[in-house]
Amino acid sequence: MNFPTDLKYTKDHEWIRVDGNVAYVGITDYAQSELGEIVFVDITTEGEVVGKEEVFGTIEAVKTVSDLFMPVGGEVIEMNAELEDKPELVNEDVYGNGWLIKITISDPSELDELMSAAEYEQMIAK
Repeated sequence: MNFPTDLKYTKDHEWIRVDGNVAYVGITDYAQSELGEIVFVDITTEGEVVGKEEVFGTIEAVKTVSDLFMPVGGEVIEMNAELEDKPELVNEDVYGNGWLIKITISDPSELDELMSAAEYEQMIAK
């Protein structure tokens, strides 16, 4: 399993990569492997401000539907439009082209509450 060290992680298996004033959010390699084949991503919060740990959408796999949680509070400025036609990108390139949303962060200090790659790896090993 892959745990890039330039990302921060949540207990709900989302990752966040900060790039200047914006951040990309997706699900982790562990989450996509547990879910199985992703068939649909539903994000209806584009243009909205969503609080930390609030639901910003859902992800549907062959067997289940799971809520997606914000790692930090912020405005959802873009959803990954490629996922509309190719939701399997989440399985194929979870930390690259399989990102889910782009946000502007409301409170950068919330990033300090997230896990490092090593901490996340330790959590899922339990």
